[in-house]
Amino acid sequence: MSDELYDAGMKVRREVLGEAHVDRAVANTTEFTAKFQDYITRSAWGSVWTREGLDRKTRSCITLAVLTALHCENEIAMHVRAAITNGLTPDEIGEVLLHTSVYAGVPASNAAFAIAQKTLSEMGEVS
Repeated sequence: MSDELYDAGMKVRREVLGEAHVDRAVANTTEFTAKFQDYITRSAWGSVWTREGLDRKTRSCITLAVLTALHCENEIAMHVRAAITNGLTPDEIGEVLLHTSVYAGVPASNAAFAIAQKTLSEMGEVS
């Protein structure tokens, strides 16, 4: 199914998450997950990430904070990479996680810092 909203969502999704990540997600789509993949492409990427009200850097800050607060540890590394793509520095990512600890708790940010450190090290952004 391809239409304007889906196409816009896929374009932003590829720009933010990278071709390889999206290609893997598409390749791993099954009959069971197809509706979910379509939904996130249209809703998250096509309807929200394409809006003009916030730039991608700000959206990445919010995304990292919310993922940390909700203990969505499986999503943090992917969005650390996206944050770098969207122009955040490692120091800014650290500030987002530190700020989130005040409102979401130290354990949540501690886990996010560990994931971010590992991811940024793998990317060659920090040692």
